[in-house]
Order: sequence, then C-alpha cells, then structure tokens
Amino acid sequence: MFFSKKTNVVGLDIGSSTIKASEIVETKRGQSLKNFGMSQIPPGIIEEGIIRDPQLLADAVRDLFKSHNIREQNVAIAIGGYSVIVKKINVPTMEEEQLQETIQFEAEQYIPFDISDVNLDFQILGEAEQTPNQMSVLLVAAKKEMVNDYVGLVQTAGLNPCVVDIDAFALQNIYEINYEPNEESVALIDIGASKTSLNILRDNTSVFMRDVSLGCGQINQKIMERIDCTPQEAETIKLSGESDQISIGDKREIISSIVGDWCSEIRRALDFFYSTYPDDQIRRIILSGGGGNIPEFRQMLATETASEVETINPFGKFLVESDRLESSYLEQIAPQAAISMGLAIRKVGDK
Repeated sequence: MFFSKKTNVVGLDIGSSTIKASEIVETKRGQSLKNFGMSQIPPGIIEEGIIRDPQLLADAVRDLFKSHNIREQNVAIAIGGYSVIVKKINVPTMEEEQLQETIQFEAEQYIPFDISDVNLDFQILGEAEQTPNQMSVLLVAAKKEMVNDYVGLVQTAGLNPCVVDIDAFALQNIYEINYEPNEESVALIDIGASKTSLNILRDNTSVFMRDVSLGCGQINQKIMERIDCTPQEAETIKLSGESDQISIGDKREIISSIVGDWCSEIRRALDFFYSTYPDDQIRRIILSGGGGNIPEFRQMLATETASEVETINPFGKFLVESDRLESSYLEQIAPQAAISMGLAIRKVGDK
C-alpha cells in the first residue's frame, strides 16, 4: 500500500483509559513509523464506549497531537463494543450492487437495534460453505449515535475524520501486515481497560467475534478497594514493580484473581467457537491491549487453552526513523499501539 501526502491519515485509537496516535509515512525505503504518542485520560470520560465529557476528551486529543508534533489533520478512528454488531451471514448469490439495495432487509433479521438507528456496511466473503447458490457476507452495523459522537469529538479537536473503522478489523489489518499467512486458525485477543474482544481468523478471514466486559480496569478497581487510593495511583501501582502502599504478594494475588476470570471467559468463548467448528484447533493466540503486557495472563492463558500465546508486535514490518522512538519504548507499548497502527495504514477514501 503506497501513501501520498493527500491520502495519509493518523491512526487515532480512543480508549477508555488512554488515547493513542500513530503516523505512518511512505519513504524510499518503505513504510516508516514517523510518530507515535500515547497519553492517559481521566477515569469516567468514556464509559462502555460512551463519551461522557466530549470537550475534555477533545482537549486531550488536541494536546496529544501538539505534544508529539503531529501536524497531519486527517485521521482514522475506530469504534467497538455493544453499539457495534459484526455478523457473518449467508444470503442468496447476487451482484454487490444488488446486495447494496437489499442489505437493509437482510440485516433486519440479525440486528437487535432499530434498523433506522444504525449505519450498515458489508463485505462479500465468497461462496458459502456447504450451501449452494448462497454467499457469505460480513455484515457490520454501528449505532448512528455512537458514530456521530466520535466523529463530532474528532472535529471538536480540530481534526478531519476520514475513516471510521471497527477496532477488531484495525487489529486484524495490522496483524496481517506483520505476520506470515497461516492456514491454522489464530485468535486475536485485545484486552483494553474495560472491554476484551476476541476475533478468530481462519485463512486470514474472520469467522468468529465476541466482546466481553472485562479489562485491565478491574485490576485498578481491586487495588483501590484494597488500599483506598485514587484511580491514578492504582494505575501507577499496577504498572510498577514495587510499591510502599501494597505488598508484592497482595498485588500478585489481585492480578492472578482477575486474569483467572479473563481466562475462564475466553475459554468459554473458545468452547462456543469449537461447537460451531469442531474440526478446528486454535494453536496460536496473539494478545494486544494493556493486558498483553501482563506475564501472568500470558502464562495462565497458554495453560488454559493449550495454545501458544504471544504479544503482538505491530511495528515489525515498519521502519522506525525517528530518534524519539527508542526500540525499548516501542517494545513496551507495542500491544497498546496495535489498533492505532492498524488505523494508520488506512487512507483517505477507503471504504
């Protein structure tokens, strides 16, 4: 994929605890990571994907771009959670133009929202397996209210929203760029502050998606309950090796308890997948999001699922020419940067 100044976008990942921005440019040597920035936002600004304080969040986005000297104003953003439905459906074989006219009728059977309240999109995947004269279609529906809120936020920050993606698709795109194609099924699991998403790929096509309300914020909450501290202090304690406020043993106990719940929920989701695809076996799990950096989680999940578990490297196939982006820093924040990197490879005019 080649970029020009007119088609570049900055990948802006707006999470419930952090915002991340990635800027990729095309150079003579290949695609290069020009800029990456990440900053914490105060708790409560975003809850369950809903923006509670648009002005404060817009200010935070503006400050992030300014502090990292990001001048490009065209951005790609992603949405997710329970206001977004992604479903693989079978429909009678037809031309794309014809499906465009009938997709609203087809979608009404699968979307639990009023069809007039959502934006619809689709992608034809090909012939349906074991179903003659039908084709598989990936159907996406997003509540208009959520899309409008995020687009409005970006505009309030003085930026130009050019692409609205789904976070799971952005993650899938950056995975496909950095990892060799594999015929085996692979599970991409993103563990954010308040939401965990699972996307299972087979031959680089998504065959199963699920979101659950679990995330790193649970660890912070448990720390706050244990020692009566602020959310900011809990975040610092979670990320630090030692703390005067809580013993290493107590912190380890909290983390083990929470990640145990994550593993159980992921195992249930995988069991549901196996009930649909009994001949499949997931041998590899790629983690992203803040939870990807928790060693106890990686180890426990590998044991629970009998799979190889690793943390994603979204920078692998990109040049890094900025002196400000040290390899040790990129390695540390790699799992949290994955979605913004997946957005940054999009371009103006993309569907």
